[in-house]
Amino acid sequence: MKQRLRVAAYAVCVRDGQVLLARGFADDGTAEWTLPGGGMDHGEDPFDTVVREVEEETGYLAEVTALLGVDSVRRRRTGRLGGGSDFQALRVLYEARVAGGELRPEVGGSTDLAAWHPLDAVPSLVRVGLVDTGLRLWRERPAAGRLVQNG
Repeated sequence: MKQRLRVAAYAVCVRDGQVLLARGFADDGTAEWTLPGGGMDHGEDPFDTVVREVEEETGYLAEVTALLGVDSVRRRRTGRLGGGSDFQALRVLYEARVAGGELRPEVGGSTDLAAWHPLDAVPSLVRVGLVDTGLRLWRERPAAGRLVQNG
C-alpha cells in the first residue's frame, strides 16, 4: 500500500463573532467551506505556510497570535486493482488575526471564494471536518494542543 504524508497549516481567524473561511471543492465537485490554509512547501516553516496561504486564499495579511494545536487524520483507500493508499494529513492550526490586506477570492488556486461567516451559522454550512476541529481547538484551547475525541 502506497503511503503518503501531507503537512499543512491552517488559520482560525475569528472577529466580531464571525470566522473567516475559504470555499474549495470536494473530489465530486461539491462546494465546501474550509479554514484558510494549505500544504507546506518543502523547507518551509508551518508558521510561514499559514501566513502565505491566508494571503493567497483570502487577500488578507495574517498575524499569527497563537498555536492552537496539531491534528492528524488518516484515510486508507483500496484501489480497484488492489493496492491502494494510506494517506495521513498532519495539520498545524494557528489562531490568527487580520493585520492588513483586502478580502478577495483566490485566483487560480484550490479555492474560489473567501468570506466571513457568523459562528452560529457554521453548523448549517457544507464544510470539511477541519472547520469544526479548528473551532473546537479555538474554543477549548487544550494545554497539549490535542483534542480529546468524543465517544
